[in-house]
Amino acid sequence: MTTSRELTRTPNLATLYPKALLTGFTRRGGELPDAEYLRTGLTVDRAHLAAYDRLCGFGLRDELPVTYPHVLAFPLQVKLMTDPGFPFALPGLVHVANRITQRRALSADEPLTLRVRALDLRPHERGSQFDVRSEVLVDGQAVWTDVSTYLRRDGSSGGGGGGTREGEPPAAPEPTALWRMPADLGRRYAAISGDRNPIHLYPLAARLFGFRRAIAHGMWSKARCVAAFEGRLPERLTVEARFKLPVLLPATAAFTSARESDGWRFALRDSRTGRPHLDGTISLA
Repeated sequence: MTTSRELTRTPNLATLYPKALLTGFTRRGGELPDAEYLRTGLTVDRAHLAAYDRLCGFGLRDELPVTYPHVLAFPLQVKLMTDPGFPFALPGLVHVANRITQRRALSADEPLTLRVRALDLRPHERGSQFDVRSEVLVDGQAVWTDVSTYLRRDGSSGGGGGGTREGEPPAAPEPTALWRMPADLGRRYAAISGDRNPIHLYPLAARLFGFRRAIAHGMWSKARCVAAFEGRLPERLTVEARFKLPVLLPATAAFTSARESDGWRFALRDSRTGRPHLDGTISLA
């Protein structure tokens, strides 16, 4: 039976990250906790929304970008994954995929309820995989759902990385756009999203986790891709992304998109080598 824990305020990430570092050494795997966190009566900070829109390439509107509620739910996700009963240390988890389903557009003036839980722990050839499911409810109805899939590598998987390993990439199509990503992009997105994982902040911190330079957040990359379709998206939609090789900052990435029968397919690749950073689809929900 799921245990619901209601929060009266958003968890403080400034205290949760040190906790994650200090307690990570004691976690040895096991079952996911049968618990969820609820945060009711949440209202959107319009200045925060505007900063997110600008950084990710969205226009300034009252309607929330489909990826924006992810940053609202993120503190609850971290709270859940730093609880004593959570089986895996937060440092070292790799965000490999994200799927968002929106059943109707959300407005910045609506009071929101957030609900977060972890589920579906399963074996993976490189370790263990599980999902963190986040929902936005309005008047008791779930109108937005986010499923983030995380990989916990075992000791034999080797090397650090930001997604799946790839061989030589196939010939890439002509890009729709080239995006220049500055060296401070990770720090700028961290200031908005609260995701201050050291791999995104500074080259020296990233090297401690096996990266030559700081890497871009996967959810920034996904949001930037979705922003490229602004004005063409329906209210009801599902946006899926699979995170591949990390974007080492600074970088220039090539964005490609193609129309399909029920939506679009899109990708983000290294502009020089064609190696994949992200593949995704947008479809009707």
